[in-house]
Amino acid sequence: MIGSLGLADPERENAVLLAIIEAATSSGPDPEARAAAVAQVITDATATDVCFVHVLDDSERALTLLGATPPFDAEVGSVHLPLGRGVSGWVASHLEPVVIVEDKESDPRYIPIPSLRGRDYTSMVSVPMISAPWGLTGVLNVHTRHRHEFDDRDVRLLLAIGRLLAGSVHQARMHRRLALRERAQQRFTERIVAAQEAERRQLAHDIHDGISQRLVSLSFHLDAALTHLDRGDTDPARTDTETARSLVETTLGEARAAIGALHPPVIDDLGLTGALTALASDLPGVAHALHLDDVDLPDHVEIAFYRIAQEALQNVLKHADATRVTIRLDTDPAGVRLEVTDDGVGTAGSTPDPAGDDGGFGLASLRERAELIGGALTFTSGPGRGTTVVVTAPNPDHAGIGDGAELDA
Repeated sequence: MIGSLGLADPERENAVLLAIIEAATSSGPDPEARAAAVAQVITDATATDVCFVHVLDDSERALTLLGATPPFDAEVGSVHLPLGRGVSGWVASHLEPVVIVEDKESDPRYIPIPSLRGRDYTSMVSVPMISAPWGLTGVLNVHTRHRHEFDDRDVRLLLAIGRLLAGSVHQARMHRRLALRERAQQRFTERIVAAQEAERRQLAHDIHDGISQRLVSLSFHLDAALTHLDRGDTDPARTDTETARSLVETTLGEARAAIGALHPPVIDDLGLTGALTALASDLPGVAHALHLDDVDLPDHVEIAFYRIAQEALQNVLKHADATRVTIRLDTDPAGVRLEVTDDGVGTAGSTPDPAGDDGGFGLASLRERAELIGGALTFTSGPGRGTTVVVTAPNPDHAGIGDGAELDA
């Protein structure tokens, strides 16, 4: 039997399938390159003129042109078709092939795409690209300029090619996503190291310019007091001793602040809910409402939530001109959620760019803290509508959940 795609016998079909496998595996990990190579093999090995490979995008609601034979390879990435729209969209939605021998415009499913010059081609076959492990990956289309009678054998062959290509494209896309994730992880690690080094430099600077200098001054005044005592000059000795005691108190306060910058001891003493209550109570001139679940989280998660709340409340004082702030901390099997909301002036943009100008809110720092614990941070605001910062993090253990405390002040 001679197939109408120009394949003389089963051996020829097997050769085409082998060529498809070789094209899909030898064109590198780039999914576009694989799709383009396979499209070229299909048109070279069959009696078709052009081939298009449309893939399901990440939203799974539309198809995007991933590969095409020249001259349409220039349109890769620029053609998008919602599921259910056009022949390809119909095939993706119904998972069934479509064969149109002629008069495509009379088919209600057909929608011309000017950049693909559909009216230049008379006949077409559109088949779903399906693989057993992953389901629908996309749609494979072939077109001929002149009228062509496609039979069941043609469709079966194209379905087989679609299955091969589906697995190859899925593999290539997973490889790309993994590479992107690894690069993002590397950049994230670099930012963490840079932030840690910046904190260490700041701490060293604070110790050198603050605690160290005061200790030197303290030593000087104690030496002077001893000298005065040796001479019997009690009044100057008393003055130097009182100065030394004042320096001790100041230095002790700076040391506690430095320790608190490294690890907030209030969490050890009061737990996360108590620490959040203490933060809210320290807001001068701002009333607060607290809705806090009792949660038992790993130390690093508690510290991250505390730091995010601390910085968010500092932003309230600096920028919001607010009269009231609300803090919510709740948990469920899916995760933990912290929300800080104020009734202040808000910002002009509801979602400022964390990498750019965020009006001084330090969103990049807040988001990095959230990402460190595998969480995410959202920021919403508007003129006269206040600001809300929400951070969520996974809580797979769902431990230590209580009825929660409702406080209002």
